[in-house]
Amino acid sequence: MKIAIGCDPNAADFKARLIPFIESLGHEIVDYGSDDPVYADVAAAVAEDVAAKKCERGVLICGTGMGVCIAANKVKGAYAALVTNIYQAQRAQLSNNANIITLGAQVTGIELAKCFVKEYLSLSFDPKSRSGPKVERICEYERKNRPS
Repeated sequence: MKIAIGCDPNAADFKARLIPFIESLGHEIVDYGSDDPVYADVAAAVAEDVAAKKCERGVLICGTGMGVCIAANKVKGAYAALVTNIYQAQRAQLSNNANIITLGAQVTGIELAKCFVKEYLSLSFDPKSRSGPKVERICEYERKNRPS
């Protein structure tokens, strides 16, 4: 898969350690940088390209993971989930079809983050699962309330 990744300056070292790991899993990385102190800018850039399907999935990182999550979710077609444990990494994909995960560099260790990313990227959403109608309802709401 082609994975978009970006962060704010506080998470630059964290991202630099995560990139080779993701590549070792066989994925292609598109790096959206880490220089802009306004994390919303990089979050929006990643979210726009993931929503446009230029990249299959995204990983965003800031201090807590919350800011980039909120910013990414403002983009129509972007579905970002903050991941703080392995179960959330699984459910982000299996239950919610999240196309972006967010991580907190100041609250999550790099080795744990690698586990989260590996798990998230290894799974695929099944629209025929019991979560299918729930996710479809979110998409319907978005189409109705966020016209292009």
